[in-house]
Amino acid sequence: EVQLVESGGGLVQAGGSLRLSCAVSGFTYDDYVIGWFRQVPGEEREGVSCIQHRDGSAYYADSVKGRFTISIDNGDNTVSLEMNSLGPEDTALYYCGADYLSCRANWYLFDNWGQGTEVTVSS
Repeated sequence: EVQLVESGGGLVQAGGSLRLSCAVSGFTYDDYVIGWFRQVPGEEREGVSCIQHRDGSAYYADSVKGRFTISIDNGDNTVSLEMNSLGPEDTALYYCGADYLSCRANWYLFDNWGQGTEVTVSS
């Protein structure tokens, strides 16, 4: 069974950086993607970034492009999200999701999720 475990969340001051990790296990085939999503209470979950396991192609939401970087450590199947120049608007519960689909897929199409890691950016 696919398992995703997030870590790395915490409290950081505006302008600071944080690195989130998602440990992925259970996939048999290569053609899956891992996406980072975030959700604020009362708001819709939104895609932040996504990476194709097959070739490492990465995608970013406009709101984080240039500030966040997604990457894969193929040795231990860990996906990282390096977040720089953080602002209060980045405060949210961050989830990783993975599935055999395209990075263009919306969050509700993903069947596999981690439990989330909280990121709080103080102003």
